[in-house]
Amino acid sequence: MRAMNFLMPFCLWALAACGGPSGETIAPAPEAAPEAMTTERAAEGAIPAADLVFWGGNIHTANDNQPTVQAVAVQAGRIVFAGPQAGAEIWIGAHTRVVDLNGGAMYPGFTDSHVHVMGVGARERTLNLDDVTSIADLQARIAAAAAELDAGSVLYGRGWIETHWPEGRFPNRHDLDAVAPDHAVILTRADGHASVANSLALQQAGIGVDSVAPDGGEILREASGEPDGMLIDAAQYAVYSLIEQPSGSVRADTYAQGAQVMASLGWTGAHDMSVPYEDVAMIEALADAGRLPIRDYISINPGGYSRLAAETPRIAADGLVITRAVKMYMDGALGSRGAALLEPYSDRPESSGLLFPEGDEMLGVMTEALRSGVQINVHAIGDRGNRVLLDWIEEAMAAVPADERALPEHRWRDEHSQIIEPTDIPRFAELGVIASMQPSHAIGDLYFAPARLGAERLAGAYAWQSLLDAGAHLIGGSDAPVERGDPRIEFYAATARASLDGFQGDDWHGEEALSRQDALKLFTAWPAHASFREDELGTIEQGRIADLTIFSADIMTIPEAEILTVQPWMTVVDGEVVFEAPDAFHQSDEG
Repeated sequence: MRAMNFLMPFCLWALAACGGPSGETIAPAPEAAPEAMTTERAAEGAIPAADLVFWGGNIHTANDNQPTVQAVAVQAGRIVFAGPQAGAEIWIGAHTRVVDLNGGAMYPGFTDSHVHVMGVGARERTLNLDDVTSIADLQARIAAAAAELDAGSVLYGRGWIETHWPEGRFPNRHDLDAVAPDHAVILTRADGHASVANSLALQQAGIGVDSVAPDGGEILREASGEPDGMLIDAAQYAVYSLIEQPSGSVRADTYAQGAQVMASLGWTGAHDMSVPYEDVAMIEALADAGRLPIRDYISINPGGYSRLAAETPRIAADGLVITRAVKMYMDGALGSRGAALLEPYSDRPESSGLLFPEGDEMLGVMTEALRSGVQINVHAIGDRGNRVLLDWIEEAMAAVPADERALPEHRWRDEHSQIIEPTDIPRFAELGVIASMQPSHAIGDLYFAPARLGAERLAGAYAWQSLLDAGAHLIGGSDAPVERGDPRIEFYAATARASLDGFQGDDWHGEEALSRQDALKLFTAWPAHASFREDELGTIEQGRIADLTIFSADIMTIPEAEILTVQPWMTVVDGEVVFEAPDAFHQSDEG
């Protein structure tokens, strides 16, 4: 297969797989005893004692048949009881840890359905530009970081976004040259779809006045024709070659650090996007060594597709790591004007964005994937990108009869599904395409999307409730490190559909916000379905795997603004406590 334009590495690092172990059976849980039974049953050995028992706070199950319970018991990694507190008492033995939630609240484990775990770890180890407020602030950060480096070395950072800066423009090479002329400086925008480089970095990468942008990329230029330093999508690759990527133990440590950050925020699982196939064995080894605190469902870069197709699903560490999917790209990002639109950008009429793949390439992969059982997850942001993706999925399904497909449900995913022409919304349900959406994109993009799109196209932007009403499957993620990767922010964004300070703006369609009940499923039950594990994960009920998230207050009932202030108290994966805050449950470090 020739080189594919939709093989867009996520900046420097690249996973997301979905799939539950085919044919894996659930060990039967002991039968729940009547409420009248006492603690003595476990103490006397009549039933095996639970490892953990939780009570004393609101427990939301994401199970429509029993939305809340008073208590939960966990034994050997499984939920063995979910019901009234009196019924949980019989599971308490001499070595059972009883956790009094003490005003906190528990939920099924939150899953980030679109994240880059390596990128989260790398953000902790490189220049983090998430909170830069202006070009002047950016220059100050660069100058301080450059002062710590040897002359001639590469300075790399990520996370800036210019839409709220007072200068009202992208940074350029001259801004960077002014404070770090002796270092190759490369700074990636928060969305990963654009970077700014200084003159030295452009020179070392061979980008000049005569350079031609690669397919799927754009080099922004000054009036003279010289590059101004801004590189869009595929045009970034040349400067990325200057950056030394982590390898060996450093790479493994970076990945483990990203997973630990996620666990500390309350995530129990990651649908890990754009992972190089070569990293899968490393991730599995981390899990086997007890260094992977969260569940990892991997979506690889297309370069490893043929190897994955031969062994899908690839399952390791008793299902803690599953690789079943491949991540591809249709277009770029809205903020950098790379998203493919049906009509030109309202604030740049000469451009309609970038559409990366060619139909024959994508259709060939799709028809093969239907026959092999590989899940296809495709980045699509603009209304043209989404429409063409749906067209190609429809064409691929028509080309492969149901009896030739490896799975009865393909569960392919449209990653982002940001701008959809309203007449295309029903097609998601019709084609069985999952809308994988990141709520925080909507509350960040509200500052610039109206200018990019105009009021009319906002009717199909971030249309969560419309997709749900049309019968589509939805899942929620953060796209960290593009966004902060915080489940509290994502849940707030899904339900408030407003910025962190409560701003919503004109024509932002507040009716597209989700109810809290649906928002909970967006991060729990629905990601389980998207990863083929709805019979094991995503709800709190007897027999399910014990992945649990506990916050300091109940995000299902407190005022919207307070959702952002709750604290992650405990994260449980496979029945093991993988994170516990020192002040959890209002106890001191000494307990």
